[in-house]
Parts: sequence; structure tokens; C-alpha cells
Amino acid sequence: MTIGIAAYGENAGLAVFRALRAVEVVGSGCIGGFASFAAITADGELVRSTTQRGGTSTLFVVDERTGTDPPPGAAAAPIAALMSSGPDRPEPLSQFVAADAGTGLVTGHRFAHAQGANGVAFNQDALDRMMGGASVHRAVDAVVDENRHSDVGLIGIDVHGNIHARNTGVVAHRIDGGSAEHRGGASGPSVSILHNAILPVAGIATMAVEVAVETMRPNWSPEFWIEASAGTRVVPGESNSVRVDADLRVLEVTTTDSSLLHGRRDGSPIYIGSHVWQDGKRLGCTVFEPYIVLVDGVIESLIGQRSLRVGCRRGG
Repeated sequence: MTIGIAAYGENAGLAVFRALRAVEVVGSGCIGGFASFAAITADGELVRSTTQRGGTSTLFVVDERTGTDPPPGAAAAPIAALMSSGPDRPEPLSQFVAADAGTGLVTGHRFAHAQGANGVAFNQDALDRMMGGASVHRAVDAVVDENRHSDVGLIGIDVHGNIHARNTGVVAHRIDGGSAEHRGGASGPSVSILHNAILPVAGIATMAVEVAVETMRPNWSPEFWIEASAGTRVVPGESNSVRVDADLRVLEVTTTDSSLLHGRRDGSPIYIGSHVWQDGKRLGCTVFEPYIVLVDGVIESLIGQRSLRVGCRRGG
């Protein structure tokens, strides 16, 4: 099996889905066929969805439409995992992600559903050990250690967000394999990915992890908007910032790039990450920077417009 993805955090169900979709768009090889998705909702309900062909384009059906994001309950689930590869794998496709609503999920790649030395499927074996009280780390390691010559890699995740991935030696030495993870600790999202037989080999897992993390903890999606207009003065300063009024209209822009303030210039004085100030209080920072034309330090246009909304996030 080609790729396994597991995630914990806000909107983890949507995160693993979008991570897989990104791999399908960028990658080539054994991808875009079957997909087996499982998630545990905040209410403790196990939800599943599967498809034999089409990957994310057919995995969910909402109002008789395919190609949609997961429905709200599955999308918002705080723990989710999936496995995907080429088309037409053995039914039931649920076997590719072992799940228990009170314990967690175990996915992986290669043949995570195949029987191990004890006659139990690798992923189910790891889950059984977790259900028996073993930590995710100990459960996954025990199965891998006891089947070190088998063609399998596992990712286990429990309902508390603990996550652990490991390949057997056979899989670890593949020339087409990749992996990436993000561990967010007690307050942040966690993601782990194992894959093989997808090109380009290098970097695709890192890209998919970034997609998943951004879905669960957006750093670039605006939480509020400020309005910048032509005629606004840009002044020099030691840090990039924007001062706004009570209606979030930009009163003044401060830039560290003084070269923009003389003559006719093109640039980005409202720089990404600029602090947004209102009555001496910092509201957040910009997460978008418009293309601006200035004349002697005064904004003439923003992306060809007389006024433009600029996305911002709180904090930063």
C-alpha cells in the first residue's frame, strides 16, 4: 500500500483528507485509487468512508456530489487516519485502517493489513495491544520488532493524540520510500505520514504534513480584515506595521524599506507579518501583502485598485 496518514488536532479529518488530495495533485505513481478513511469524532463515534477508485475525488459523497470535502462530522473529528494506493484492493477496505473508538487508529503502508507471525493483521495487532494498555509507541514497536522481515510500516495514534510511526527494516531500506511528521505536543496538532511508490520521492511527505498542519492550525487563513486605500501615507520606521481606526481602515503604514518613499515606486510596504495597531493595542499581523504603487510615500493603488482588504490573523 502506498501511503498512510494519521493526524490529531482540530479538524483532523479534514486535515488527512486535504493532505492526501495534495499528494494526488502533486505526485504520480500508485495513488488516486482506493482510499480507506477512519475518524473518531469529538463525541466518540467512529466514522468510516472508502472508495476503490478515484481517491479523494470519490471518497465522500455529499448531496449526491463526489469530489467534496468530508461531511462536517468527519471533517471536524480530532483524530483521523487513512490509507490509499492504486485501485481495486481486497474488500472490505475497512481492513486497511484498524480502529476502536475508545482507543485509537492504526494505519500504515505496504501490507499493514496482512497477517503477522501471530496470525493477526499487523495493524489490528498493534491496536489490540493499545486496547490492552500498551502505549502507541510500545504497541507499534512490538509488532515491527516481532515481524522485522515483513513488508509493512505502521502508524498508530491514540485518542489522546500520541502518535508513532515505524517501518520494518525491509521497508526502511526501500529506495522509493518517504516519511514526515509533525509533533505538536499537548496543545498542538500532530501528523505522521509513511509512503512508497509515489514520485517525487523526496519532499512529498513533508508537503503533505504542512498541508495537514495548516488545516488544523491555520497560520495563513485570515481571521479579520483591514481596509487599505489609495492616499494613505507610508512612513519610515524600525518595524513594519499598520495603524488602523475603529472600523479597521488603515490610517498609516510604517515600512523598514525607506527606498519606497521617494519618487514612483512599486513594492509591498504592507509587508507580510506587519503588526496591526489600533489605539496603541496590537490586534495581530498581516498574512497577505498586496502589490502597491506609491508616489513620494503615498499609496496610489493596491493591485490596481483604489482600495483593498488585507487579511490578518490575531496574535503573531
